[in-house]
Amino acid sequence: MKQSLLNRDDLKNWLHRKLSPKDKLLIILATFDRPVMVGNLKEVAIEAGFRIPPSWNPSDILGKSKGLAIRTPSGWELTEAGKAHLRNIGITKISLAAVQVATDLRSELVNISDNDTRSFIEDAIRCYEHELYRAAVVMSWLAAVHVLHKHVQQHHLAAFNMEAQRVDTKWRVAKTTDDLGRMGENQFLDRVAAISVIGKNVKDELKQCLKLRNGCGHPNSMKIGPNAVAHHLETLLLNVFKRFA
Repeated sequence: MKQSLLNRDDLKNWLHRKLSPKDKLLIILATFDRPVMVGNLKEVAIEAGFRIPPSWNPSDILGKSKGLAIRTPSGWELTEAGKAHLRNIGITKISLAAVQVATDLRSELVNISDNDTRSFIEDAIRCYEHELYRAAVVMSWLAAVHVLHKHVQQHHLAAFNMEAQRVDTKWRVAKTTDDLGRMGENQFLDRVAAISVIGKNVKDELKQCLKLRNGCGHPNSMKIGPNAVAHHLETLLLNVFKRFA
């Protein structure tokens, strides 16, 4: 069964923004999971507190949308191009609160000078906005680990190596971020917490992010939704990117 791109509660917020008639009609159309007639569009608009002006000809406007919506024998429906167009202006089936997480991440990009980190985060944001949730989890975790490796290598390398050798006498002294990558990520979080780079509560939260990353990074039947990913991204934003990037 098809799913609508936008829920009816969020429709109220979008319809009262300054948007073109075409975009408003496409947004209304995005709340349906099936082809609909113009009358259905008008009814839903009224329920959301917006009356389509008499001067608008919805069929004519949608017909001139250059393939963003098409009319079938069953009624009007969004095309994949139409869905992509709406995603580009910030509309997805996730809540506006969840969309804010991606906005916050984008605003943080300007403060990140490291090209690799910025690239990882940009990829994670794009995946999230296009509802590729598993990929968003994996890419954002890669970015967070890269940030932590770089911070430890630049500021805490001696203390880290001392703690690592205390726990495991076979640990070969790390000199670069690649060297730090030899250690499993779970153990790495334990070591950086032990030398007070992060606190215990942060370590516990990051281990939950790692657990989610491991679930998303391997073929399995696990299902994941937008709000779980939003929480994952927000945890990394507040506890890694804003602090260390």
